[in-house]
Amino acid sequence: MDGFVVQFVNGLKTTVLLALVSGALGMALGLLAAAGRLSRWRAVSAAVGFYTTIIRGVPELIIILLIYFGGTVAISAFFGRYVEVNAFLAGVVSLTVVFGAYTAEIFRGAVLSIPAGQIEAARSLGLHPWQTWLLVILPQMLRIALPALANQWISLVKETSLISIVGLTDIMRVAAIGAGSLRAPLTFYLAASALYLALTSLALVIFNLLERRFAVPGR
Repeated sequence: MDGFVVQFVNGLKTTVLLALVSGALGMALGLLAAAGRLSRWRAVSAAVGFYTTIIRGVPELIIILLIYFGGTVAISAFFGRYVEVNAFLAGVVSLTVVFGAYTAEIFRGAVLSIPAGQIEAARSLGLHPWQTWLLVILPQMLRIALPALANQWISLVKETSLISIVGLTDIMRVAAIGAGSLRAPLTFYLAASALYLALTSLALVIFNLLERRFAVPGR
């Protein structure tokens, strides 16, 4: 049993790293997708809209399997021999694609809620589009998007458990192995639940602090 404590610690590290990397890349992708969604170029806006609609309409598990097995097939065909995709890499790509699609719509909604007069004022002052985004839109967008972003981040942490299906040794994988080898499923899955609850609770605390930090005085 003591050996599984060490494995749970290692699995926790893997889960946290997977969530942080996927979350950071997903937010960057979401920002770019939101900008594309709001673009004046209809082709770009339509392409991004197609991406967000498809990804949000397909179960995350299927996306993970498609990227893992599809990536293996594509890379194997390219090199002419069997090459298996790394489970962690497949998890990062899958969760980044999913998180990016959801955050794109969150950011888009936040941008649309900003009074148009502020953006017009920035343009009248001669600010370049990137300056308008950086100095006017981005600070307000993040403040507005924080509550929805917190919920999406918690979903991301829980979705990391799905990557265990392709062999990643995370919290869920360790729990499944321990439950099968020691025939104590209740013990191991309760332990896994406690770890996930701790991670999501910590995320809630951090986002609550961020909401207070970025809150507008008097509102």
